[in-house]
Amino acid sequence: MSHTREKSFNCEKELTLSIIGGKWKMLIIWHLGKEGTKRFGELKALIPAITQRMLVSQLRELEEDLIVYREVYPVVPPKVEYSLTERGHTLIPILESMYIWGKDYTESILSKETEKTSVLSNKK
Repeated sequence: MSHTREKSFNCEKELTLSIIGGKWKMLIIWHLGKEGTKRFGELKALIPAITQRMLVSQLRELEEDLIVYREVYPVVPPKVEYSLTERGHTLIPILESMYIWGKDYTESILSKETEKTSVLSNKK
């Protein structure tokens, strides 16, 4: 059962943030959306700061919320691959917009910091 179905939300934005929120889910969705199907180890390598336990947990929640599809192949050793579902792919434009916003924000802040430093240097 989806972890979001157990909760009540005041609005759709709150539901969306519950599904994609947190430190790692957006990165997992981004990599699967931009780079395609990945095995667990490949995802772990793409997000080196995440612990194995947290990656498992986040993938399970995304799977429960029908964002990520987990395919287990009946081979030895076991082979498991993760990919985005159709619903998961609909999040990519949102994440792209967030990426652009963050990039613009960073550039804006850096330019203001540079201007501020320049003004302070000229006053000396």
